[in-house]
Amino acid sequence: MKHTTRTLLVALGLASSLSAFAFDPDKPECIAPAKPGGGFDLTCRIASNGFGDAGLLPSPMAVTFMPGGVGAVAYNHINSNRRDDGDALVAFSSGSLLNLAQGKWGKQLDENDARWVGAAGVDYGAVIVKSDAPWNTLGELVEAIKADPSGFVLGAGGGVGSQDWMKAAILMKSAGVDPKKMRYVAYEGGGEAIAALMGGHIKVYPGDMGEMKGQLEAGRMKVLAVMSDERLEGEFKDIPTAAEQGFDAEWAILRGYYLGPDVSDEAYAYWTDTFNKAYENPIFLKTVEDKGLVPYKSAGEAFDADVKKRVNLMRELAKEAGLIK
Repeated sequence: MKHTTRTLLVALGLASSLSAFAFDPDKPECIAPAKPGGGFDLTCRIASNGFGDAGLLPSPMAVTFMPGGVGAVAYNHINSNRRDDGDALVAFSSGSLLNLAQGKWGKQLDENDARWVGAAGVDYGAVIVKSDAPWNTLGELVEAIKADPSGFVLGAGGGVGSQDWMKAAILMKSAGVDPKKMRYVAYEGGGEAIAALMGGHIKVYPGDMGEMKGQLEAGRMKVLAVMSDERLEGEFKDIPTAAEQGFDAEWAILRGYYLGPDVSDEAYAYWTDTFNKAYENPIFLKTVEDKGLVPYKSAGEAFDADVKKRVNLMRELAKEAGLIK
């Protein structure tokens, strides 16, 4: 009898322990560090719609907008007020990581002040010109740039040191031109940069393939190269990579999510498991593709390590470009 009682107590204790360490989000939320519209909104919609439609959450996920500093306001908010909030995913992009690498989110904050938990998908940089431009390959464009570097104006969304500036710098470097000497015009976003390209104010737009979805059908622009390690699928399958044209010019635009730095291991494990289930769910994957991204299946500790590696590489790239010491 004593043995049975002890066994029962142990079983009850184990059940109690498991219950105490179990995690379910009470009010799941995705914070988009920008105004409605744009990449951060898109990233949160992938989580909200994709998880919801696939039935992966116990309750609907709300989307909250927190604009400021391309993610700086949200990062500081999480670190100041919601360090252990396991309900709140925050959207980020490679542009966010670039700003973090340059210390633009605060000198006291770095990539270790978050738990990077899962990817939404990836987009890739693209070398875009007007449809009537005289260049039909990246090689032809590069030769023209080398012949008259000061005659080429490149422009995109974001100022010096931004993600689009980095894509332009990589393109110039591949052409054998010092990126510090390039003529670059900063616009508020991709829409303004495309308008500038159409108006002849810039000659080259180092944009994103995702925003070209549907644009190419209009016949107003052409993509000379995609900045990926291999050709994309679907409507972009005929666009050659920069690498296959002989140029070391790659830029992957990662979109994903992080949690506060003090979020419990149980909450982190819950979201890691949710992302891994999502990556095998056709409804979630269709949501990713419908939003113009390429699925990128990485979550948990492996994803955390991947993000921190990217930040370190961007930090070195920023130093090489003279943006930071």
